[in-house]
Amino acid sequence: MGTSNFDTDFHYYKFVLGGKLHWAFDRFGAKVAAFEIGEGPLLLIADHLTPPTCMPIYEVSDLDGKTRELRNRGWKEEKGPIEIPNGPCYIFKDSSGNCFGIFENIRPAVAEESYKDEKNKYRFQD
Repeated sequence: MGTSNFDTDFHYYKFVLGGKLHWAFDRFGAKVAAFEIGEGPLLLIADHLTPPTCMPIYEVSDLDGKTRELRNRGWKEEKGPIEIPNGPCYIFKDSSGNCFGIFENIRPAVAEESYKDEKNKYRFQD
């Protein structure tokens, strides 16, 4: 989800909603945090996305195979492949302009492991 004020939204999701913080970073020109606020996928807030934005990103087992399959059906990517912490990702839009992503998880748990880095200023807010 896009955020216009990362620190304010970080506080909201962690302390007001009581979300469990899985990881948070201020790297590569972007602040991003992952919260568990209920059953289902993690909710990520990201200051490099313009709010209001909610972009689901789905894991696929074979990104090259899936993109070939989708292209054969008329699918077109907006961006990609780009790298996200867990692996390569493509961003695309549906016919109404809603953004989605697909990625291959070639680096499982990389965000969680990097979150433990003592240089990460968000590490001790958990």
